[in-house]
Amino acid sequence: MAATSSERFETVVIGGGQAGLAVGYYLAKQEQPFVILDAGERLGDPWRKRWDSLRVFTPARYDGLPGWSVPAPGWSYPTKDEVADYLESYATRFRLPVRSGTRVDGLWRENDRYVVTSGLSRYYADNVVVATGGYQTPRIPAFAAELDREILQLHSSQYRNPTQLRQGGVLVVGAGNSGAELALEASADHQTWLSGRDTGQEPLRAGGLLDRFLTPPFWFLLSHVLTVRTPIGRKARDQLSNRGLPLARVRRRDLTRAGIERLPRVTAVLDGLPLTADGRVHHVANVIWCTGFVPDFHWIDLPVLDQDGKPKHTRGVVLSHPGLYFTGLFFLSTAASPLIGGTPRDARYLTHHLAHRPKPARTPQTAEHPSD
Repeated sequence: MAATSSERFETVVIGGGQAGLAVGYYLAKQEQPFVILDAGERLGDPWRKRWDSLRVFTPARYDGLPGWSVPAPGWSYPTKDEVADYLESYATRFRLPVRSGTRVDGLWRENDRYVVTSGLSRYYADNVVVATGGYQTPRIPAFAAELDREILQLHSSQYRNPTQLRQGGVLVVGAGNSGAELALEASADHQTWLSGRDTGQEPLRAGGLLDRFLTPPFWFLLSHVLTVRTPIGRKARDQLSNRGLPLARVRRRDLTRAGIERLPRVTAVLDGLPLTADGRVHHVANVIWCTGFVPDFHWIDLPVLDQDGKPKHTRGVVLSHPGLYFTGLFFLSTAASPLIGGTPRDARYLTHHLAHRPKPARTPQTAEHPSD
């Protein structure tokens, strides 16, 4: 079907979260013609839709985007709604050209330019920055479909508060930060089990008394030592990718004091009930899947993804396709990359690279996409 509208920009940014807005800030400084396309009806909606009690794991002074700090006390931990409102206000403050309610469903290359589609709308660009992040689709094991229908199942992205839960036991699957926090919250009114490998815990407790003394060197470690350029950084990247992030706010002793029983991984379903690796079956009324997310770049019609569907890049630069960039990904350049305060550094690097790359020369009609 033919497009009903088309526009031309030097750069199209896909995604209006913290990563996309940081890129937009630097593009605006360069006075580049660009647009930010965001699927949500309102900026910050992915944050607003998380569980009610969620707070970020870094103090507000480390949560700011370039040009404007989070309007909160520096050593406080903003709520998810405060972060959402900050992102919305940030775009307004710097007059960033955001198109909300614009879900991108296609990206390919035609001639020497990129084509981005959203429904019947087309956007042509010399450069495209994919800033949707790597956590779009909930990861839930296939055997979850075999659980008894009487068991309430929620992914962490669907969970809001304990009032959603049915009477009876709660099994939280996934023992990372989200799993530990939700298990602790559920344990106030429910017998609760936490399943999954121990991810360890950070030496610095988020919100602890020593924040002001230990956070600065810890942030330096995340952003300047644990990088893709250092051997220790690459080792940490591989370990974190396999094991998950260590607990930041909840401590192991908090779980023990709350009466939460630790269980090995859930490996299957037996007679409609969850089965753990130790051979035990668990009679519960609720299962909360804190099993993370997987990337979803199915709409990219270019050979830039690996066998796991993850972008092939070097610090966010896709070398095989000049002008194509990714940001907001796990360990894009440092351990701080997925954090709000880590996005400015990546955005500054990518936009500098973008601004200094040779302008594409126009050639006869060719396409890396089937013709319409």
